[in-house]
Amino acid sequence: PRSATGGPGDGAKWNPSKRHRERLNAELGRLSALLPFPRDALAALDKLSVLRLAVSYVRAKSFFRGERRRRGQPEPPRPRGACAGSAPRPGAQPSVLPFSLPQALNGFVLVVTSEGQIFYCSHTIQDYLGFHQTDVMHQSVFQLIHPEDQQEFRRNLHWALSPPHAPEGGPRSEGEKSLGSPAVTYKPDQLPPENSAFLERSFVCRFRCLLDNSSGFLALNLQGRLKFLHGQNKRSKDGSPLPPQLALFAISTPLQPPSILEIRTKNTIFRTKHKLDFTPLACDAKGKVVLGYTEAELRMCGTGYQFIHAADMLYCAENHVRMMRTGESGLTVFRLLTKDNRWKWVQANARLVYKNGKPEYIIATQRPLVDEEGGEHLRKRSMHLPFTFATGEALLYQTTHTLPGFPDSFQSREKNKSKKTSHSNGGCSQKDNTDPNSLLGAIMQQDEAMY
Repeated sequence: PRSATGGPGDGAKWNPSKRHRERLNAELGRLSALLPFPRDALAALDKLSVLRLAVSYVRAKSFFRGERRRRGQPEPPRPRGACAGSAPRPGAQPSVLPFSLPQALNGFVLVVTSEGQIFYCSHTIQDYLGFHQTDVMHQSVFQLIHPEDQQEFRRNLHWALSPPHAPEGGPRSEGEKSLGSPAVTYKPDQLPPENSAFLERSFVCRFRCLLDNSSGFLALNLQGRLKFLHGQNKRSKDGSPLPPQLALFAISTPLQPPSILEIRTKNTIFRTKHKLDFTPLACDAKGKVVLGYTEAELRMCGTGYQFIHAADMLYCAENHVRMMRTGESGLTVFRLLTKDNRWKWVQANARLVYKNGKPEYIIATQRPLVDEEGGEHLRKRSMHLPFTFATGEALLYQTTHTLPGFPDSFQSREKNKSKKTSHSNGGCSQKDNTDPNSLLGAIMQQDEAMY
């Protein structure tokens, strides 16, 4: 009854769609809390990502159950009070993957179905490609592979190394291929035994990498084997159950082993997520240790330029503009403000992340430097500014503006400022006339004591 659900007893309008939306959001919140991922990763997920990861987790759980039944192992006892669909603690899954932990230390685990869908990847993928585990789970692997290597990867997914040919219309790009596209299915008696050496795989593919500063791709050596993916309960078009199909279980390691310096600096590299105008959205655990801020404190301070040293703002803004035009900022060395009011030199590389062909957000990978390294980069710095500092041209652009070039809408803003100054009795101060979202406004919001 409406009276029991807070109906319009006081004349307020009863909105069923709003009530439905609130219930849906509450259920999605409960669902996201069951996923075995860190809280900072879950806070950045949208509704579709929560559903995608829930499906991926349920499929992985079904695989573990099917593997136990096949081996004759009993189901582990659930904690008291846990429901049948509740998620276990992170890391509580049994180690039935055909790899041990020491093998995966120099790379990441990757499980890909015969359709090319990422069934599972370990969280260490972020250390090598820059993508978080939640970004790639239950997605098409071909969106990460170099176009010239997609056919090689597709060939190794097939048990006989000869996948079916594309239709006469020409091969489709895997970006256009949906996750639910049909694949060729085989009966177990048509496939070689699972322990056959014929199903072992070792090949090289180039994967998209947000951490690479040259080509944007990283060559990985994938070594593993094809194994049956049990417990998926897939059905054909006529409703009959399909037998388990083969999937690629592989360890992905960089083709070129990391140097000693890269191994030492790997533990200090942190990553941040920003809007297109560089407003901070998220920061990983290492970044919170280096800078001392929480994510809430980073989001409260406006644009990210409030954390940049005044002498580095124009240099960072120039690379910011370059990134919006080319997709990558290149190596940028600048000073960031820590929570204890100290300046920390970092070497950063920012990349645009696209969704449906449009830039969606920015991922910045940053490595702390010592003061001597930062000072050396500062002496070598050469700057050719694409805009002036004090005028409106330095105002950070909106996401709807087309690039290259910025809209010439600053004259009207300057006229409005001059009118405000003429109508005031003593004239407004420079701080009142400065847009807080401009580079000049970012400097004026900083405390002079920090310098």
